Amino acid sequence: MERTRDCDSARDHFRGGAGDRAAAHNPAREPDRDLVHGSHDPAGPGAGFRILFVCTGNICRSPLAERLTRAALGPGSPITVSSAGTHALPGRSMDEGARRELIRLGGDSEGFASRPLTSETVVAADLVLTASSEHRSHAVALHPRAAARTFTIAEFGALARAVPADEVLRHADPVRRAHALVAEARALRGLVRVEQPDIADPYRGSRRAYRAAARRIVESLAAPVALFTRAAAT
Repeated sequence: MERTRDCDSARDHFRGGAGDRAAAHNPAREPDRDLVHGSHDPAGPGAGFRILFVCTGNICRSPLAERLTRAALGPGSPITVSSAGTHALPGRSMDEGARRELIRLGGDSEGFASRPLTSETVVAADLVLTASSEHRSHAVALHPRAAARTFTIAEFGALARAVPADEVLRHADPVRRAHALVAEARALRGLVRVEQPDIADPYRGSRRAYRAAARRIVESLAAPVALFTRAAAT
C-alpha cells in the first residue's frame, strides 16, 4: 500500500504539460521509421522499452531521474528504467542529499547501487537521457550509433513538449508509443530551442542545489512521462 502511495505522489509531480502544449503537427515531417521499427524495436508490441539515465557518479542526478520515473510509470510497466555514471564507482548508495529529495518527491531509493557506464549499457538502451551535454558525448563515444536516441534530460523534455501529442498517443501499446516519441523528438532536433540543456551537479552542495536539480529533472521529464502514461487517443 505504501508503494502505491509513493507511485501516486511521483505521478502528481510529473503531471501536466504534454499534450496540451504540443505543437501543431507538420504533415510534411515524417518520423524516422528506423527508430520506430528498427533495431531497437525488434520484437514489436510488448517487447519492452529501456530508458537509461546517465550522470557522473551515478549517485545524484541519474538515480533521482531513474527512481522518480520508475515510480511515475508504476508497477508492471513495459518501460523499464535504469541509470549509470560516466565515472561511477560500483555499488555506492545514493548521495544523502539526492536521496532526501527523492523521498520528498515520492520515490524510493531501496536497493539502489551505482554502476559505471559501459558500451554494453548504452547498446542495450532504447533511450539514453543524460544530465549534461558532456555525458551525452561520453555515451555516444562508447557507441556512436546511439547518437540518434541519446539526449540530455532537459533537451528531451523540451522536444517532447513540442511533439504533436496525437502522433504519440495514437499508439495504444506503451512500447510503440515510446519509440514514436523518440522518433518525433529526434525529428525536432535543431528546430526547437532548448534553454539550459544541462542540469547542474548538486554533489556536496547546499540543500537548495539539490532541490534545484530535482526540480529541473521533474520539469524536464513531465512531458515524456505524461505521454507514456496517458490514455491512448481515440
